[in-house]
Amino acid sequence: MTAPSPNRTYQQLRAHLAYLKLDAAADALAGVLDGADDASHVEVLETLLGIEAEATATRRRESRRRLAGLPAEHRLDDFDTDAQPSVAPELLRDLATLRWVDDGGNVLFIGPPGVGKTMLAIGLGHAAIDGGHRVYYTTAADLVARCHKAAIEGRWANTMRFFAAPQLLIIDELGYLPLTGEAASALFQVVNRRYAAGQSIVLTTNRGISQWGEIFDDPVVAAAMLDRLMHRSIIVPIDGDSYRMRTHRNHTHDLRKAITLGD
Repeated sequence: MTAPSPNRTYQQLRAHLAYLKLDAAADALAGVLDGADDASHVEVLETLLGIEAEATATRRRESRRRLAGLPAEHRLDDFDTDAQPSVAPELLRDLATLRWVDDGGNVLFIGPPGVGKTMLAIGLGHAAIDGGHRVYYTTAADLVARCHKAAIEGRWANTMRFFAAPQLLIIDELGYLPLTGEAASALFQVVNRRYAAGQSIVLTTNRGISQWGEIFDDPVVAAAMLDRLMHRSIIVPIDGDSYRMRTHRNHTHDLRKAITLGD
């Protein structure tokens, strides 16, 4: 019986990889074989499977990032702790470990507009995606609007499952608009369902905890929501200047300096 030629064997192997949808390994096959030298069959196989595994991990990570709906590419390392000394670098390093997600904990960023709350929330979202977690971002206003539409269209149960599904839900900008009884109830039900399932929330708000009764116009709902959010939570108060105001001041200073030098 005539042994198959090396070229035919190569073509069959590449066809097998392609048929099994191991496209990265198929594309890398020629290069791996050319560089194999004295490598054993097991070592060649491990190299090919390693290439495929890395490609699969990258595809899944990018899919999680796309589905998360994060509005920017902010990373935790982008946050200027020198400009906002109320946020300790040690705290950001601890949050970046994502132990709080594994424990079903929450993170609450509290502070006035422009101090970097959303930037930090998005940075945690990207870190969680890189860590293999499913993430979804929404503003508080969009969340309650989606729940309201779902209630009208008879999709309430599906929408509650949707918001309960990701390991990390980011709810941004709570407190900028007051929430009516229906809206407050919808947000509470999302928080309550995630609390019962041990799923984490990152929440940003411009209102201090003592003012939450004003957000919801109902102290009972506010207390019930806080009870669930704060049970396993890291609270990060942020003060200091707004990033936008600081940038404006620096820009104005540079313009005045340029005008002075020009004179």
